[in-house]
Amino acid sequence: MRIGVALALITSLYTAACRPVEPADPRVVAEWMRALYGAIRVERLSPPVASRLMAYSTTALYGGYVAGDPTLPSLDGSLNGLPSLPRAARPGELDGARVAVEAVRVVLDSMLAEGLATTRAALARLADSLRTARVASGTFRVSDRVVARSDSVGGVIGRAIVAWARDDGFGRIRTLPPYRPPKGPGFWANDAPATTFTSQSISGASELITPANPANQLREANTSDRALVLGRPKPAGATSLPSVNMAGATEPYWGQLRPFVLERWDACTITPPPRYSTEPSSVLRTNAQGVVDAKASLTAEQRTIALYWADNAGESGTPVGHWISIASQMASQRNLSAPEAARITMLAAVAQADAFIASWGYKYAHSLIRPRMYIRRVIDPEWEPLIPTPPFPEYPSGHSTQSAAAATALAGVLGYGEFDDSTSISIGHAVRRFPSFMAAAEEAGISRIYGGIHYDVGNRSGRELGVCIGERVLSRMAAQLRAAAR
Repeated sequence: MRIGVALALITSLYTAACRPVEPADPRVVAEWMRALYGAIRVERLSPPVASRLMAYSTTALYGGYVAGDPTLPSLDGSLNGLPSLPRAARPGELDGARVAVEAVRVVLDSMLAEGLATTRAALARLADSLRTARVASGTFRVSDRVVARSDSVGGVIGRAIVAWARDDGFGRIRTLPPYRPPKGPGFWANDAPATTFTSQSISGASELITPANPANQLREANTSDRALVLGRPKPAGATSLPSVNMAGATEPYWGQLRPFVLERWDACTITPPPRYSTEPSSVLRTNAQGVVDAKASLTAEQRTIALYWADNAGESGTPVGHWISIASQMASQRNLSAPEAARITMLAAVAQADAFIASWGYKYAHSLIRPRMYIRRVIDPEWEPLIPTPPFPEYPSGHSTQSAAAATALAGVLGYGEFDDSTSISIGHAVRRFPSFMAAAEEAGISRIYGGIHYDVGNRSGRELGVCIGERVLSRMAAQLRAAAR
């Protein structure tokens, strides 16, 4: 999007004695979210790591707008451990859009410090273009004093959020010993075939390069600086930006992170999963048979649904990026202001981040066997799911949990009207229309049964968990939401 379009003015001039900074174009929020979706995709981030990146980035974005507008609800006390952030005492002291750009830039510089050079450069260019356009925009020029003050405050907010993020337990779980899954017939184990590992080792921008693979070594006549940038391996060992590993266990200690809103990861309870049994009348066997039957009778529409919501790590922006994309699209579909668009993306991101902390806590506490392993062992030894089985336990469904959490948060602010989702047109899917956010979440949940990677009980428990988390987020933000509605 051109710079002039990205920051097209919504002019509303007041008296010269107290002339406020002109409002920002809400499409800027969507530009940031598209850029972050792309970063998640090319960096091959796992869904939990992607949710953390989105939550802190969107908090910085909204915090920047809050800093520039004293009428917006404060973030003070709204998120666990978040320090009080600076803000203007009266309109016109700061340009919230400029503050927001600088705050996000500082957060991303830290959280993507180990990212590909191309990822970091793309985000830096976006920040630079937005800053430049904001200084010289349209009908009047933002004063040098406001520019300098806004950049300074944005830096303060960004650094405060970086410090807040560093205290959430993420660094500590990077140093924990390798996960050893429990042993037994009913427990999860990663049985992904080699084809699954291979297909998800390719990102949207570059190959996953390993020095031990001679096919990926640079050779004369095909060497370029671009190949060196896109084809370099990430560092081995503990990293702050781990790529998804289809052959391992994704983030087994994620439930130990500090939640954003929940008092603790299991503040919203779920029913324990069904016990392991191969008896035809058992709950687990019945659920597994339901997965087999669903694939056997799959319609063209159900196949489309399964693939539409697959959101595979390494191939897309993951479920997190999908729902943040939906939230950011509401800026144009619901005629939101830039602060309103930033606020709903933050709510959706925070709800999803807590949904991943909670669902991952339960996943590894129960370590329930996945459908593929159970079905091949008990029902059909040749059976394969439609989409790749992800590398973590089944119960509850993570996509069902975070979809319901995001949908509940969005519906609490925007209501229950229809909307269009164009998130996946870049990877070949048509725009889909949904009657409500929760209808989309329910479709995302059942897509995991159509895809063959979750049982019905995992979907249902995930949806219930997600609704609980979304409601907790709305309750915690109630004061801010009431103030915004006035």
